Amino acid sequence: MPPAAATKLGHTPPDGGWGWAVVFGAFISIGFSYAFPKSLTIYFKEIQEYFSVSYSEIAWLSSVMLASMYAGGPVSSILVNRFGSRPVVMVGGLMVSAGMVLASFGRTIMHLYICVGVIGGFGLALNLQPALTIIGTYFQVKRPMANGLAMAGSPVILFTLAPLNQFLFDSFGWRGSFLILGSIVLNCCVAGALMRPVNRKPGAEAGCNRPPAEEAATPEADPLTGEHRGGGGSHGCLKKLIDVSLFKHRGFLIYLIGNVVMFFGFFAPVVFMAPYAKHQGIDEYSAAFLLSIFALVDMFTRPATGFIGNSKWIRPRIQYFFSFAVSFNGVCHLLCPLLPGYAGLVVYAVIFGLAFGMVCALLFEVLMDLVGAHRFSSAVGLVTIIECAPVLLGPPISGALVDIYGEYKSMYYACGVFMLVPGIFFFIMHYFNYKRLEEEKKQSVAVDMRTCEEELKPKMSQDGGRAHEADG
Repeated sequence: MPPAAATKLGHTPPDGGWGWAVVFGAFISIGFSYAFPKSLTIYFKEIQEYFSVSYSEIAWLSSVMLASMYAGGPVSSILVNRFGSRPVVMVGGLMVSAGMVLASFGRTIMHLYICVGVIGGFGLALNLQPALTIIGTYFQVKRPMANGLAMAGSPVILFTLAPLNQFLFDSFGWRGSFLILGSIVLNCCVAGALMRPVNRKPGAEAGCNRPPAEEAATPEADPLTGEHRGGGGSHGCLKKLIDVSLFKHRGFLIYLIGNVVMFFGFFAPVVFMAPYAKHQGIDEYSAAFLLSIFALVDMFTRPATGFIGNSKWIRPRIQYFFSFAVSFNGVCHLLCPLLPGYAGLVVYAVIFGLAFGMVCALLFEVLMDLVGAHRFSSAVGLVTIIECAPVLLGPPISGALVDIYGEYKSMYYACGVFMLVPGIFFFIMHYFNYKRLEEEKKQSVAVDMRTCEEELKPKMSQDGGRAHEADG
């Protein structure tokens, strides 16, 4: 097992015990957060015909929901820092349930935007971020493995919801289905109840036994950038809510820039997978089954990626592994239009499930690797609020391409470019980042050695003087 990076959590993560129950709760919470917007695409064609709207307009439904989930990140971060993960997740489950129940009475597409998109999306934000944060407080050495298992919740729940939604639609229509889904999503409240705060046993890290006031007043050097971070006055109060000093963090900025571009093409291929199959004349159940195949492969890929990422060969350079996963997604989308018929779509669903699962398993682990678990809550909040723009605009832009050209090939080509470019960007920038970190580490060791020598010289001089006096 590779050594874990040092943390500044103020306690030693147990790396097990009740932490596995927390992982199970996060599995459910994260699963609904990511799978729920995707699973609703089963209803898109029928809702589109019911309200007589375009491909672009119906794509806004999942986009608004995902964008609200991402835009709610900073609010979720503040609530988690103030109240902890458990109550925030439970409130989020209630909000998603209320949004779906209200949407079942919708009379216009705008009504669905507000109920499913805004209310439901914000409820998912209160499910996602706390679940990601609490894993970092329970795990350190086994953290990539725990993150991979928790992130596997999305494909497992999607694999279940995709055919279930088709059955519900056939039996109850989309209105009755939304009402039933509102009750199913209340399982997030049960998941939140499992997220007990960690029993904080003081660890061996320096400074963890100091009182909060002393920690706030003492500047500490960031291990990734070498910059000193201090908190005092209003700045210290702000950092207790959300750490905006992360915008000076080199690794965080690399992650943020690449992800903003990547998210323009990240969700659209999933959103349009079933409609693309129906456009080719494939029946509804076979089209829905593509999502199940995708989710099944994704389901096994995420924990496998977590285990691989936790190995001694990959974890020290896990950012390269993430760069490969993003690039692999881009190549997958560029090849999709070249695969003919339903058999080609099945092959695409398998390869896409593999590529998508790798990215999702590593997406937040690499952020935690860059900024540390102690700053992760603020980092994920800042990332999600900025990413909400490409998440919001990506599927509608893709839908507009379908409306303009009357086919889906251009949409898949565009998504492939949006994924491949940031993948190459990550490879290049992390090469220089790792190189810079090694240089800073050597400089830090040299400074520490000089400091120790300077401290020892006066002491040795005093000891020599005392010895001389004793001889005299």
